[in-house]
Amino acid sequence: MSQDLKQLSFMNPTFEIQEDRVSASHSILTLKPLENGYGHTLGNALRRILLSSLPGAAITAIRIEGIEHQFSTIKGMKEDVVDFLLNLKQVKIQADNNEQGIARLEVKGPAVVTAEDIKCEAGFSIINPEQHLATLTKDAKLVAEITIESGIGYKVQDQDSDKDIGELLVDSIFSPILNVSYKVEATRVGRRTDFDQLLIDIKTDGTIAAKEALEQAAKILVRQFKQIVDPVLVKEEEPEEELSPKEAEILRLTVEELDLPTRIANALRRGGYQTVRDLVEAEEESVAKVKNIGEKSVKVIAKALERKEVSFNKSN
Repeated sequence: MSQDLKQLSFMNPTFEIQEDRVSASHSILTLKPLENGYGHTLGNALRRILLSSLPGAAITAIRIEGIEHQFSTIKGMKEDVVDFLLNLKQVKIQADNNEQGIARLEVKGPAVVTAEDIKCEAGFSIINPEQHLATLTKDAKLVAEITIESGIGYKVQDQDSDKDIGELLVDSIFSPILNVSYKVEATRVGRRTDFDQLLIDIKTDGTIAAKEALEQAAKILVRQFKQIVDPVLVKEEEPEEELSPKEAEILRLTVEELDLPTRIANALRRGGYQTVRDLVEAEEESVAKVKNIGEKSVKVIAKALERKEVSFNKSN
């Protein structure tokens, strides 16, 4: 039986991929020749993965100097805060890794503020710098700290959830894919005329090339199918201990509420440590590697945690 299967051509695919680039972010990729029926099999699976499962980076929150909620206005800014957040949502960000980052925006009027004015940390870059954000009149000033995260799909933020005062949450589009469509046509190889050719039309937001997106989608499918033939058993996680109201409140405290020096608190935020929970789940060595945080600063942080009756992760 196994020997017979090896002799079937569709068990050893030899199709090729041809790319017709319409633009830097738009390509039509042709896979051929495919065995009859495999055009729709591959096309449907790849399209679903492309639209739902590719990771990307997006702005998830912002702090605007002098603003505590989204229904505020900024003196000298033509747009209100809601309009500004909607414009910010359209900014496309390319990330070199899956870590969280901080970007800054500081502009004085008169000026037309665009995404080009956003200063990102290393590892992040703006793909559409021409995106309009706001218009400032003379003497107006816009200062903001922007949080960037990696994720999959679309994330609707709950403005009523636990958050720091002055933190405005932004609905985030992580998916780098704008549109995907496919069609299957007949093609021939030699005398055989029953082969398929699959044409996949992919448009991205510019943070990833169309062919690279297709390759990522294929790798995701391979990992899913591999679990069927070579399953990896996952140990069940032990249930977390229930926390008392006091313990839960301590873990929700922000790093600023630990009464740390401003320099240390800012460095922790830029390094992705926003709350006490983030710190107690981390090891001292990891926190010490954060930019502008050294051994002396870690000792200061450890003492601040001790005052709250918690400590760094001691698992190792």
